[in-house]
Amino acid sequence: QLPLVESGGGLVQPGGSLRLSCASSAITLNKYTIGWFRQAPGKEREGVSCISRNGGTSKYADSVKGRFTISRDNAKNTVYLQMDNLKPDDTAVYYCAVASMTGRSYTSLTGSEYGNWGQGTQVTVSS
Repeated sequence: QLPLVESGGGLVQPGGSLRLSCASSAITLNKYTIGWFRQAPGKEREGVSCISRNGGTSKYADSVKGRFTISRDNAKNTVYLQMDNLKPDDTAVYYCAVASMTGRSYTSLTGSEYGNWGQGTQVTVSS
């Protein structure tokens, strides 16, 4: 069983919304910075958003700023990615992962600085 499990993907029309969840039964997520990444067919993996261990700092890729919001629910040991005003270019497999660095306010969108990847969830934006 993978340490992280993503869910919430699906097919949505342009302009629609989805909320992705990243949960774990093996890792206490509020001890780590958690990142969301995506990979579209034929493209390199892209950092989408991350949230610091203390939840006070988040970072977004320019392509999703103002449309995506990352958040934590420590009671549920889950990190969410709310995606609004979705565009066809957002179509990809979305993954969450745990940062290797453990600074309280650490944030990074560099995939090589993360591990314990989930299996991913497919997001398709199409009319």
